[in-house]
Amino acid sequence: MKQNWRPGTMIYPLPALLVTCGAVPEEYNVLTAAWTGTICSDPAMCYVSVRPERYSHDIIERNMAFTLNLTTQALARATDWCGVRSGRDYNKFEEMGLTPVKGVKVAAPYIEESPMSIECSVRDIVRLGSHDMFIADVMGVLADERYIDPATGKFDLEQAGLIAYVHGQYYTLGKALGHFGWSVKKKK
Repeated sequence: MKQNWRPGTMIYPLPALLVTCGAVPEEYNVLTAAWTGTICSDPAMCYVSVRPERYSHDIIERNMAFTLNLTTQALARATDWCGVRSGRDYNKFEEMGLTPVKGVKVAAPYIEESPMSIECSVRDIVRLGSHDMFIADVMGVLADERYIDPATGKFDLEQAGLIAYVHGQYYTLGKALGHFGWSVKKKK
């Protein structure tokens, strides 16, 4: 039997991402976010939801750009720290030893240490309540060559050591259970 709980946010796991923003080095900032995801594949679109009182909110809204940086076990401390400290009080890049790199396609930096960075141009802002949703077009994807399988050209997610967020906890990803469509693949 299931208990009936009040409405809440129980969709887990989620990506634990470092969101970068700022058009010039003086305003660069890092925000940790898990309220993010894909919303369309053609055109490629995603979103990030940010509380209006967060320091990064105004930077993203002013520049209409952000970059989603995937996180790893090696970036777990920085991911947590950047989520509990404010850019009003700290230079998060310096404090966490992260390297900001000027964006290729958007006015937002990416994090050199991240295995994959997704550059986003804000298309719309939906004011929802506790969070504003920044709906964005994916303008470019920057993949660290260390994690690209030379034989297949595919990004090796397992080798990258990505982490996820589940109800207040960070987790490593487990072993692969099968690829998309494996349940209906014909046996040879």
